[in-house]
Amino acid sequence: MPKRVLTGTVVSDKGDKTVVVRVERRVKHPLYGKIIKLSKKYHAHDEANAYKSGEQVRIEECAPISKLKTWTVLDRIGAAKAAAVEIVEGASNPVEEEKAPAKAKAEKPAAKAKKAKADADADA
Repeated sequence: MPKRVLTGTVVSDKGDKTVVVRVERRVKHPLYGKIIKLSKKYHAHDEANAYKSGEQVRIEECAPISKLKTWTVLDRIGAAKAAAVEIVEGASNPVEEEKAPAKAKAEKPAAKAKKAKADADADA
């Protein structure tokens, strides 16, 4: 009997010689007919600790290696997508600074009146 081969994304590589692979499949909802994504996680054996989070891999069914591991990693299909992050020293988040003055200008006169009334009540 042939062994099953699945394709998925490495979610975790924290265990020694183990990776957790999320395999997604698309199915049609039985009642509504909409195509939805269902996913399942598999623990797979990675002898050389060669695979990192985010990589696309193929896993193959095998004899049980441990309580959870019944799959081995065959090969890498795609590399992990690295996100470029820039760190600017001495600058706060410029997006929040731009939004803050816009909110103050957009305040309606009715809101100002309520705020003034609340302040007057607090002083009394």
